[in-house]
Amino acid sequence: MKRMARFFGLLAFAVLVARPVSGQQIGKYVPIPAGSDVDHAITEINAENDPAKKLALIDAFSSTLGTGDNAILADDLYVNYYLAQKNYDKAFEYGDKLFALDPDSFTNAVNMVRAASEKGDADKLMAYGEKVPGILQRFKASPAPSGIEADTWERQKAATLENNKDNILYIQQAMFLGFYRTANAAKRAALLTHFAELFPDSPYTNQALGVAATSYQQAQNVPKMLELANGVLAKDPNNIGMLLLLSDYYSEKGEQLDKADASAKKVIALLGTVQKPEGVMDEQWQQQVSLQKGLALSALGQVNIQKKDNAQAAENFKAASPLLKSDDGSYGRNQYRLGFALLNLKRNAEAKDAFTQAASVNSAYKTLAQAKLKTFDTAAAKKKS
Repeated sequence: MKRMARFFGLLAFAVLVARPVSGQQIGKYVPIPAGSDVDHAITEINAENDPAKKLALIDAFSSTLGTGDNAILADDLYVNYYLAQKNYDKAFEYGDKLFALDPDSFTNAVNMVRAASEKGDADKLMAYGEKVPGILQRFKASPAPSGIEADTWERQKAATLENNKDNILYIQQAMFLGFYRTANAAKRAALLTHFAELFPDSPYTNQALGVAATSYQQAQNVPKMLELANGVLAKDPNNIGMLLLLSDYYSEKGEQLDKADASAKKVIALLGTVQKPEGVMDEQWQQQVSLQKGLALSALGQVNIQKKDNAQAAENFKAASPLLKSDDGSYGRNQYRLGFALLNLKRNAEAKDAFTQAASVNSAYKTLAQAKLKTFDTAAAKKKS
């Protein structure tokens, strides 16, 4: 898990936790005549700050005035009330009722995604998020209402979509982050892959596919991992996270070594020109760049080992060593690899030092390094006897 978390962090995404905003309506329009009983009732409900009294007013509105299309207004009032109270199950209950009356209510979709996001319910987050592309597609294709010219209607639709672009982005962001936090690797990968299918043009799509690829590797589904990683690189050939993933995987497996070599070298070249994203602290950015360069050098060293070039492997591992200090898993593996390169060069004293460094940090290589160090002690004891 730690090793995979390393790659999650190296996808280098920076997102702000946003909230939905108001926008022009997508869905069924329910007119509220000024000065009507409905208008007065909703005004009174919105002005009430006491939760118990507000709920009583909503109940009264629902039972007396909430008939016909006004039931849409009643259910929306319930949704917003229970959202404010963080009673997400009740919000879902009334949101589902609202969708039954108005399947194209984009406002309700935003609210349901928000409720699922705040509750941390990935299944509901997907279920409600899946509704959004259809809602938007049907709205874009909708014909002009009676009495409105077609050109005028197209301009109104364009303006409505523009006014709701922050809400659309909020839904995509909430879904991406919610799925990213899913603990089960296989489920996380499947959710993020489906997200990318639902929103192919989202600014989060490549990041979602990148995390999905590493999640499939964690779930030991290598074919899906390779499929997604190569798919991301087909669209974004300079995706550092996926280049690192492939160079790491192939160098470790001893397969497609030329591809591993080229990917690692490309990462190092890209890191010399990549710009720091806005909002990322200088120290955090420098640490990330250093770690990425260290991983690329370590992958190159492993390629060298696979190709029996132990002298070049030792140089690359040594260059990677100080860059990987911030990550125990990466550092421990690199020093363990370095130990073997040095052993192959018969530089035993340096090899022992490298294994000692590998054993000094908590990583998957700690026990392996300790076992290797015992062989040095055994050899030394035999020499004395």
